[in-house]
Amino acid sequence: MRRSSVETKRMKRASLVNSRLTSEYGRKVQEYAYDPLDTLIETILSQNTSDVNSARAFESLRFRYPRWSDVLAADQAEIAETIRSGGLAEIKADRIKSVLSLLSRQRGDLSLDFLGEMELRDAERWLTSLHGVGPKTVAIVLLFSLGKPAFPVDTHVFRVSRRIGLAGQKSSKEAVQRELERIVRPEEYYNLHVNLIEHGRRKCKARAPRCGECAISDMCDFFSQSEK
Repeated sequence: MRRSSVETKRMKRASLVNSRLTSEYGRKVQEYAYDPLDTLIETILSQNTSDVNSARAFESLRFRYPRWSDVLAADQAEIAETIRSGGLAEIKADRIKSVLSLLSRQRGDLSLDFLGEMELRDAERWLTSLHGVGPKTVAIVLLFSLGKPAFPVDTHVFRVSRRIGLAGQKSSKEAVQRELERIVRPEEYYNLHVNLIEHGRRKCKARAPRCGECAISDMCDFFSQSEK
């Protein structure tokens, strides 16, 4: 595949960013895979809310319904009330019920383990076909639960990647994900993904970023523009 000069430059920058953030925060190694259905539903609950609220909603859901078959059999309004702390409860309850109903009808089993045997693009297409499931959610399930090469783009990865020139400053989240998957080596997806999130939380904040303490400020478009 022939690469443009811009993409070649971004590949080199991504490699350097990965090296520096690894030195700063340590190498992140995925020690075990999460259950893919757990991951999918937890990620649905995380949409448009904080990690704290989504975790609380997931814990409430699993406490009230120990098995996914219990959720499938439950009244949707009751599910919504159970996950209220995660926000958008009615919408998320509908999405969760839709996923479980589809699995029950199509597979006869409330499990996503079968995706592990699929080719990457086939698994990606199957997940994308689900109601309320977008590219970020798909990538999280693929990377964290199925060990497939995908690069989830959350709010931190999105912000930092555009600031440091790994993607265009006006790129959408979907475009940033596609770009990162092209310029980062697949074996480094997990490490860089987690370290970009950590960097976004610690240093490259949305407001008042701590540029003076940043290990990659010398290659940061946002920092160079702010200095002018």
